[in-house]
Amino acid sequence: MGEDGRVFVRGLEFDKYELEAVRQLQLSHPRVRDKTVVVDHGEAVGHSGAATKQSRVSWRVGPGDEEFLTQTLQVHFIEIDGHGQNKGHGHQNEAAFYILEGAGYEIHDDLRYDWKKDDFVFVHTDSVHQHFNPYDEKAVCLVIKAKCTWMFLGLLQQGRGGPITREEEFGPREDWSAIWTPGVLDRTKVVSPASTVWEDTDLGRVRVMTSPRTEHARLFSVDAFEFALDPGGHTGRHWKMADEILYVKEGEGYSLHWEVQAEIAERYYAHIAKEPQRFDFKQGDTLYVPQNTVAQHFASDGTPLKLLSFQNRLFKHLGYDTVKVLEPASAPTTSLPSTATADDLALATED
Repeated sequence: MGEDGRVFVRGLEFDKYELEAVRQLQLSHPRVRDKTVVVDHGEAVGHSGAATKQSRVSWRVGPGDEEFLTQTLQVHFIEIDGHGQNKGHGHQNEAAFYILEGAGYEIHDDLRYDWKKDDFVFVHTDSVHQHFNPYDEKAVCLVIKAKCTWMFLGLLQQGRGGPITREEEFGPREDWSAIWTPGVLDRTKVVSPASTVWEDTDLGRVRVMTSPRTEHARLFSVDAFEFALDPGGHTGRHWKMADEILYVKEGEGYSLHWEVQAEIAERYYAHIAKEPQRFDFKQGDTLYVPQNTVAQHFASDGTPLKLLSFQNRLFKHLGYDTVKVLEPASAPTTSLPSTATADDLALATED
């Protein structure tokens, strides 16, 4: 990305009727990024409305990255100093914030929403919003967005406010929410740990924050859940079409990825690589799992491992709402009273 511009959507082109070379280039890039990777600090063109003397933004994954991974999800971090705030702004796309440190509150369309560490907070579509930290401790937020989905669909209105252009050519104000999905105003904007439950599934011990089944939550684009692994444990070995970004919340470990090759014969057939690639990670890192990949995650440093998992829900609407569990997760050392299956994660499994 240039220093004086921003890539909102990355183009895709090739000189032949196949894109395997494009996919192989994507697969060749490093999939683990740590805090030293800042692909954009947001100051050049005022990204996210976050750059003030009291707040900072740092991008880790985005469509303009030189080593391009994905634009189904974007990742950045916002830090807000004690008694600080960022700049108010609005955009059509949703945004989801996982609170890593501190506490604070949002103002969305003149309504206040308080949050604290480990809450999952949503900026709804077409929202004018601003983030505040009235406390002494710094607040740090992990921001996950499927912004490019809106960009692809031409939903481009965004900015920091002010009069409309060519005002004399337009009529009076109308209520924008008149074209929203019925009932969205009754949905929650903050999901706290107390409002979720840990469940044992074939994929591992998880708690769901958002999925197509969390109809109480006002988030439609990002599915999110958390893995909890015992020391030496592992998740299920699983195959899905959606790509994924995981944030290492606690502990250290590694991830094994098996590439999947498509054979296009009288129908599509899948061939899974015999040997995986290994990617080591530590607390604070992000891990990328590409589309159509078999993956399995391991806790390796003798301590528990917690991973936050994020996916773009659009894949499910396109017909890819199944996850095939090829090997179940290791048994947890403590049991939970649950009959949950991966269906409860909006990740249906097959025996």
